[in-house]
Order: sequence, then C-alpha cells, then structure tokens
Amino acid sequence: MPDDPHIRVSGLKMVFGERIIQEKLSFDIQRHDIFFIMGGSGCGKSTLMKHLIGLFRPAEGTICFEGKDLWGLAENERRALMQTFGISYQSGALISSMTLAENVAMPLELATELSREEIGEIVAVRLALVGLAGFEDYLPSEISGGMKRRAALARAMAADPKLLFFDEPSAGLDPITAKRVDDLILLLRDSLGATIVIVSHELPSIFAIANNSVFLDAETKTMLTSGDPKELLEHCEIPTVRSFLRRGED
Repeated sequence: MPDDPHIRVSGLKMVFGERIIQEKLSFDIQRHDIFFIMGGSGCGKSTLMKHLIGLFRPAEGTICFEGKDLWGLAENERRALMQTFGISYQSGALISSMTLAENVAMPLELATELSREEIGEIVAVRLALVGLAGFEDYLPSEISGGMKRRAALARAMAADPKLLFFDEPSAGLDPITAKRVDDLILLLRDSLGATIVIVSHELPSIFAIANNSVFLDAETKTMLTSGDPKELLEHCEIPTVRSFLRRGED
C-alpha cells in the first residue's frame, strides 16, 4: 500500500538467550528519512540495526518493509529483500586483500549480471562521488580511517539501494572529516532517493542531518521516545533523553 511507511517496527522484542536487550519497540521510518537510532552505550543500538537488516530474528513483534513482514516472507523472498539493502558497518568491513575498486564492485558482482566494463564504470562513479577518484587500486591498509569510511559508503551504495544502513559512520573521525561524511549521507539520500538508517551517538551528526529517530534506554530496556531530534531537544521532558541531547552544553 502506498501509505505504508518504508519500515514499520511493531512490538519488537530483542533477546540474547534469556537476557532481554530491548522490548516493546514500535516506530515508523518513512521513505527518504534520515533516521537515527540513538541512546547510551550498551542500550542495543547496533543490535536493533541487525534486526532491521534481517541478521537477527525478533523474539516477539514484527518488522515490515512497505507492508511486508520480513519474517513472514518465504526464505527466498526474505533473502531477495535483504540483498536490496546497502550496509556499512562501524569497522568499514572492507576486505583487506582487495583493492577499493574490488571492494566496491563486490555487491554488483554478487547481485547483478552486469558486464565487467559496466561494473567498472559504476565503481569509478561511486568512488568519485565519495571523493576517492584515483584511489581505485589502493588497498584498505594504504588509506586513512576517514577514507575507509567513505569507501565503505561507496560500496554500500554501489547497487543504488533504496535502503541504506550505517553503523557509526562518523565515530572517531575528526570534526572536518565527520562533516564530510554527514554531507555525503545527505547527498546519497537526495541523489538515490534512499531511506537511510544510522546508528550513532554523535550529536553534531544527529542534529545536522537527522529528521527522525528512536531513543533506546539501557535501564528500562525499551524506547523512551521517537521523532525529530531537534524537536526532542526543544520539547522532550524525559530526563534521560534531555540529558543525552544536551550533553556538552554549559
């Protein structure tokens, strides 16, 4: 249905063994959102992302993509849906023995029947878009941490996905490089028409590019609120959320 959100999470419960990580999670991610998963350390942000991309099965609840329950699909349909996601992990997860061009080409080789020449052209465009033109033949060990993050973004968007998932894309980067990554994420959203989901606790990035979010709490093991972080900063009266969003202020 055209009115369905891009992603709808309803009554989600996440567990490891007998331990509850988070429960009673319900929120929507609309098409073209830049949606942040926020919260303090150990609250389950990355675990939630792994549920959203289908790596972990919910203990309870549903995760629906455009009205289709991810775990209600046949296995081949679920795998086909998951293959349409672009994903960049916190470490970048570039394959060290492969050049940047080979890393970026990998999703295209696995998911398309494009020729080697066509793949090469797309790879060149993607690396140029993230400011890495001329670095096609470099190995990950030969470039900086910020460049690795940008190469990982290039790989994530290689096949023009409509859903992109980034785990801490600017963590540990200097402010100038982090802003470049933020600007790149905005460009990806606008150029691909993609919906982007980001795990982060980096306030500059959150306030610069997010228009929607969910806030997870480690103590109560559930979400405390959701919405535009800028509006939450101004209007949310929940002490934990206010403290998180206002940290660093005098």
